[in-house]
Amino acid sequence: MAAVNAAQSTNLLATLTNQSSTRRTDDTEDRFLALLVSQLKNQDPLNPLANSEVTSQLAQINTVKGLDKLNDTLQSLVGEAATGQSLQAASLVGRRVLVPGDALALAGGEATAGFALTDPADDVAITVKDASGLVVHTASLGGQGAGLHLFSWDGITDSGQTAAAGAYRFEVVTTAGGRKTSAEALALGRVDGVVPARDGQATQVRLGGLAPVSLAQVRQIL
Repeated sequence: MAAVNAAQSTNLLATLTNQSSTRRTDDTEDRFLALLVSQLKNQDPLNPLANSEVTSQLAQINTVKGLDKLNDTLQSLVGEAATGQSLQAASLVGRRVLVPGDALALAGGEATAGFALTDPADDVAITVKDASGLVVHTASLGGQGAGLHLFSWDGITDSGQTAAAGAYRFEVVTTAGGRKTSAEALALGRVDGVVPARDGQATQVRLGGLAPVSLAQVRQIL
């Protein structure tokens, strides 16, 4: 039986050697084949590798090769998805979008921003602050339903003065049933550029006056 196995191993050695020489483009497979060939060359002639062992190692080679191909396919899909995101983001250039943030830009006597409610609110209060943190304007928007909402400020302060154009901050406080509820402040910005996905980072859009955000952070396009 040992002689039969030795003969089979010798034939397999020759076959694997020939296969290895014709597959130089697949580094991973070549490494496995080189290891197996070396193992066959240095085996004990009186106790050669069993057929099941050789078959198992060949199966491992095919498994690794299949995983490499799957990884290449996934990388290709990721690349295509990133390209698709960049094209989608490019179509937003020049459009206004709502993104997470509390920035409020006053220009031409008008400032617009938004907020998102998970649940309906009995009352929504807006507080606008200047760069030094002083409250310059407050407003009650009354009851609002769940979802995205916009609000505008004409630049008139609570004291009746006209606020200077520039950057402000706002806060949204919501209540329901006498209890404070959660609300997400949304800044309004105009898309003026796109940063393609790279180095593991998602596609981003540049907003005039605001920090860049990922495409997934865009809550609404206006």
